[in-house]
Amino acid sequence: MECGTGALEAARCERHTFDPSLLREYDMRGVWGETLGPRDAYAVGRSFATRVRRAGGKRVAVGRDGRLSSPALEAALVMGLVEGGIDVRRIGLSPTPLLYYAVASAVDVDGGIEVTGSHNPKDHNGFKMDLGGRPFFGDDIADLGRIAAAGDWSLGAGSIEDVDLSAAYCERILHALDDIAAAELEPLRIGWDAGNGAAGPLIERLIQHVPGQHILFYTAVDGHFPHHHPDPTVAENLSDLIAAVAQGTIDLGFAFDGDGDRLGVVDGRGRILWGDQILLILVQDLLARRPGALIMADVKSSQTLFDAVTALGGRALMAPTGHSLIKSGMRQSGAVLAGEMTGHLFFADDYYGYDDALYAALRLLAASVRLGRSLTALRDAMPKTHVTPDLRFAVPGIDPFAAVARLTALLAAQGIAFDATDGARVTTPDGWWLLRASNTQAMLTARVESLTAQGLDRLLADLDGWLARIGIHR
Repeated sequence: MECGTGALEAARCERHTFDPSLLREYDMRGVWGETLGPRDAYAVGRSFATRVRRAGGKRVAVGRDGRLSSPALEAALVMGLVEGGIDVRRIGLSPTPLLYYAVASAVDVDGGIEVTGSHNPKDHNGFKMDLGGRPFFGDDIADLGRIAAAGDWSLGAGSIEDVDLSAAYCERILHALDDIAAAELEPLRIGWDAGNGAAGPLIERLIQHVPGQHILFYTAVDGHFPHHHPDPTVAENLSDLIAAVAQGTIDLGFAFDGDGDRLGVVDGRGRILWGDQILLILVQDLLARRPGALIMADVKSSQTLFDAVTALGGRALMAPTGHSLIKSGMRQSGAVLAGEMTGHLFFADDYYGYDDALYAALRLLAASVRLGRSLTALRDAMPKTHVTPDLRFAVPGIDPFAAVARLTALLAAQGIAFDATDGARVTTPDGWWLLRASNTQAMLTARVESLTAQGLDRLLADLDGWLARIGIHR
């Protein structure tokens, strides 16, 4: 087959080579017009179709976020799937959790792809994938690259059907409030900040069925993100909710990333609850109802969280960072609740085991009611620690994974105990420090936590000393 000159026609080549930066650990992400375009989306479709067909499947759900490049990428992706012999169920503009819902229960499909740049800059985009109800990442993504490069594609003539799952999805996640009396929520004034991301329309639909007074921020989908970037892990992106609390307009607030799988929370004093703090509240609620349950949290989470799980009669499991890795780990371990610092929260007790920020917000409201305390009171009761944000730094000319391997070898040779779940997490009487290689950028990431400011300083000095021994300075 000869390549044409138009955008989609040019995509229809016999083989395709992706920019190496697209083939990442958790999903595929690139810069629109530079490392990512319609040709890539078509090749993703053809390659994923091949994987689905070889696994005995036939149907795939496809959704897209609100980025300006998403319609063009979705069109090329769908073309690739159809020409690979796949019947496509298009769920349209949607957050990623709706795509996961389609795969998990709502539509008879064998896999799904969401066109999304998630929380990345507005000129970025990419694909999150699910095959057979399991996260598609790591070697699976590398395999797509191999299939495309060889042009080893299935061939067929699939069909396209548009499916609207918004009402069914909202009805499903509202079950999180089944045992909560409306009177418990009616006094609350709740802010919802969609950041002009794909979750906005579903939030508008959802709040019609949630008791309380609801104040909406930026629920109109706009890929320019004119008010703030949709990433609730960045404090400045929560400033509108924090200001609304200070002005007495709301009692608490929820914020969402561009594709609705990361949750940010602001309490009644305008404080941000980070991922491990949100998870701690959910843990208290879950273990009161399911004693002994296995809870998973990523390696960057506070030690106070792991200690609390144990103290409350649960079983704690430390996991590598990354939403795909955690979902896979939950399946393998039987964990029923998990979370990571980025605000991805996963429920497998009364839900499907994937990350869903809208469902997580409802579960947090229900947890507060069942625990008999406001989010503010629950935050007040948490242990006070001194903790750094993620300390990210480049190491030019050095492979970050090789650097971590040198550090762990040195620690082991010196008889220093450490947790190697994801990098090296070293615990001392002062607290702990972590060094790991980023799976999304050529950088090292560090994090440090102590119960005291002086302890934090000593831990940072200890980390820097070990880095210096392998020739690195942050």
